[in-house]
Amino acid sequence: MTADVVVLGSGYAGTGAVKRLEGELDDGADLTWVSDVDHHLVLHESHRLIRDPSVAEKITFDVADVKAPDTRFVQGRVTDIDAADRTVTLADDATVPYDYLLVGIGSRTAFFGIDGLRTHALPLKGLEDALDIHEAVVAAAREASRSDPARVVVGGAGLSGIQSAGEVAAYRDGHRAPIEVHLVEGLDDVLPHSDPAVQSKLRALLEDSDVEIHTGEFVGAVDADTVYVGEDAELLYDVLVWTGGITGPEAAERADVETDERSHRLEAAADFRTSDDRIFAVGDAALVEQADTDRPAPPTAQAAWQAAEVAGGNIARAIRGQSLRKWEYDDKGTLISVGDDAVAHDVAGVPVDTFGGYAAKALKKTVAARWIRTVNGFADAAKAFPDM
Repeated sequence: MTADVVVLGSGYAGTGAVKRLEGELDDGADLTWVSDVDHHLVLHESHRLIRDPSVAEKITFDVADVKAPDTRFVQGRVTDIDAADRTVTLADDATVPYDYLLVGIGSRTAFFGIDGLRTHALPLKGLEDALDIHEAVVAAAREASRSDPARVVVGGAGLSGIQSAGEVAAYRDGHRAPIEVHLVEGLDDVLPHSDPAVQSKLRALLEDSDVEIHTGEFVGAVDADTVYVGEDAELLYDVLVWTGGITGPEAAERADVETDERSHRLEAAADFRTSDDRIFAVGDAALVEQADTDRPAPPTAQAAWQAAEVAGGNIARAIRGQSLRKWEYDDKGTLISVGDDAVAHDVAGVPVDTFGGYAAKALKKTVAARWIRTVNGFADAAKAFPDM
């Protein structure tokens, strides 16, 4: 009997798992890939589009070019996962049956119930989001002047927020545009919970890029032109970008499997199995257990790359009746760009803990190119390298 294997999502987790499954499955299984978009985006470089939308062609790859000919692709937004009937329902009411399901449909932007935030903020979760931010920044700058500059506020000083603020500043400098850039973080420093040396270097690069940093007070509300921060601070804005957190995919909330009560992400063991032994979860959609810690694997591109290969292999092993591998995240280090600069920290094999400059920039480019090579080959990796 042929097993129907379905993978949801074309981000790092879904794409990586499909590539692994294509190499693992034999004639005893059929593979179907489902995504709401028909491309794979190198998401951790999507901030580059805020400055230059032409970079899209370097970091976006058609699913048809990524997948093997025998892999079936279905484009549609997943609205429901029925564990009892083993079917996935799409927004157009089409259904996709499965014997084994890998949920890798990523996450949604978390707005934390902040009044007005969902209505007025621009998120950064996909290709169209990045292009929308670019257009909003360009339009705001066009209406501004030196005496009355446009104000771009970025909420959240994690990886995405820092890199987005850096790209807005780089666009401003490259076009001599009248723009102020503000970065708002509720916790006490940029890149919260990271090494103080990294925080210090990032703060210095942001300040050198003329990004005004506001930390230690949370956003309380937003209206059409003002971000209300803390007890009494107000930031007027023309463009508001929100990168302040993630929550699980909508379909996960309705799936009959265990999810985290707060984030609605699927709870998965270290072998990626959920409470239903035919449903596996990976990437931002999941909270994957880690040995010797009560914290799950981080929701990062690096973690998704590593996890996808093991998760795909485990589905193939489950079909064959073999024991499953447990996965443990191996942190290879942190690479963050601020415009044309970058910071590297705790990179595997590098004796210096924290550094910037050309070496950090080259490492970040190399990591992005390596993933592109995995997805679509060396030629595309070499073409993308200069713009990373």
